[in-house]
Amino acid sequence: MAVNLYPPESSEIYPVPGVVLGVAEANIRKPNRKDVLVVELALGSRVAGVFTSNRFAAAPVQVCRKHLSETNNIRAIVVNTGIANAGTGLQGVIDAEETCQKLSEILNCSPTQVLPFSTGVIMEPLPMRNLLKGVEEAANSLSRNNWIDAAEAIMTTDTVPKCYSKRVDLDGHEITITGISKGSGMIEPHMATMLGFIATDIGIDESILQEVVKTVADASYNRVTVDGDTSTNDSFVLISTGRNQADPIVSADDPRYDDLLDALIEVAQKLSQAMVRDGEGASKFITITVEDARDEEEALKVAYAVAHSPLVKTAFYASDPNLGR
Repeated sequence: MAVNLYPPESSEIYPVPGVVLGVAEANIRKPNRKDVLVVELALGSRVAGVFTSNRFAAAPVQVCRKHLSETNNIRAIVVNTGIANAGTGLQGVIDAEETCQKLSEILNCSPTQVLPFSTGVIMEPLPMRNLLKGVEEAANSLSRNNWIDAAEAIMTTDTVPKCYSKRVDLDGHEITITGISKGSGMIEPHMATMLGFIATDIGIDESILQEVVKTVADASYNRVTVDGDTSTNDSFVLISTGRNQADPIVSADDPRYDDLLDALIEVAQKLSQAMVRDGEGASKFITITVEDARDEEEALKVAYAVAHSPLVKTAFYASDPNLGR
C-alpha cells in the first residue's frame, strides 16, 4: 500500500493547451487494463529529454535519442506498458520504428516526429498486432482531459496513478504545467525504472530546453531511491507547446526563468516523490537533508550513502532508531 499517496482528483488536473491524449486497452500483457497511450502535440511544440545511463538502453530509448537528434519538431508520443521492449536486439528497434510509423500515418506526420516509450518486463518481444491496433484506438480517443487516464495507461507495478498539475503567474500570464509518471521498483538516481512526461504551454526556446530538462531531472527524479537499482528504459521528457500568449522564454537571463524553473521542479518533485511513496514494499517515506557540505557532490555522496544502506532501511522499517547504525 502506498505511503500517504492517493489518486489524483480530476478537478486538480489542468489540461495543457497544445496537448491531447488518448488511451486504449490493447492486451499487451494483461487483459482489461489501459496499456497504450498516444499523445499528440501541437505544431511548433518543442521537446527535450533525459534518458537512462544504463549502457544496455532499451530499443525505444535508442529510437527516441535518434529521432530527437534528427528533428526539433516532435509531434507525438506513444507509450505502451506491460512489455519493455528491452533486451530484444535489432527486432526491438524495428518494432519501435514500426510503432512510430503507424502513429505517423494516423496523425499525418513523419515517423521521426514520433517518440516511442515502453515499460514492463524485459527480454520479451512486443505483441505488435495488439500494439498497433491499440495505437489506432488510442489515437481515436484523443482529448485534452485524458491526463489521469494517461497516468493509468503507463503504470506497471504502480498501485496509484501519478499525475500532478500547477498553474503559476508569470508576468501577468497564467501558465499551466501538468505531468504524469510511473515507477515503483528498481528506483535509483540516474535514473530509475521510470517514465516521466511534463508539459507546459509557455514557449521555451530549444536552445535552453535541454538545459532546463536536465536541471529539473537533477532536482527531482535523480534525487530519489527505493531499492538502489536502475533500469534500461528510464526516460523523462519535457514538452513546451508555446500555446500560451506569454512571450517565449529564450534564455536563462529572462527574469521569468527562475520562477518557471521552480514551478517545473515542484511538479517533477511531486511526481518523483510519488514514485517513492508507491515503492514496491514501501512502508516509510524518508527525506534526507545534508547540511554544511563543502559542495553539492559531497552532499549527494553522503545522502546516497545513507539512503542506500540496508542497515538504515532495516532500522526505519522496524521503527527502531538503533543509533549505532
